[in-house]
Amino acid sequence: MIDQIRLSQQAKDQLTQLKRKTKLTHFNEICRWAFCLSLAEVSAPSVKNLRSDSPLEMSWRVFGGKYQDIYLALLKQRCFNDSLALDPETLAEQLKLHLHRGIGYLAADIELKNISHLLKKISAGCN
Repeated sequence: MIDQIRLSQQAKDQLTQLKRKTKLTHFNEICRWAFCLSLAEVSAPSVKNLRSDSPLEMSWRVFGGKYQDIYLALLKQRCFNDSLALDPETLAEQLKLHLHRGIGYLAADIELKNISHLLKKISAGCN
């Protein structure tokens, strides 16, 4: 099972910027949005060696909150769809890749200026 999630310094900087813009109070809230945004992307995230060089770390329980079982099921289904193994190492790596990709998408969106823009972006992607 996934115990801890450690992000890169770049992701931490992007999350700090997103936190200011959206006024969301916790990094894990933004990470959940970013994770789902990445999962909605048709292509698999690029496999790259992401450095866990920031002090930002959260437990799986903090990331998932009361919906941690749903997030795990979504991750497993995505790994299955992408013909990947469902072992703990692969799940942890794919979670990290999806988080980084989703955070990057959110940070690069110049129209994202507050929480209402985030909600519009997410609802537009669901149609």
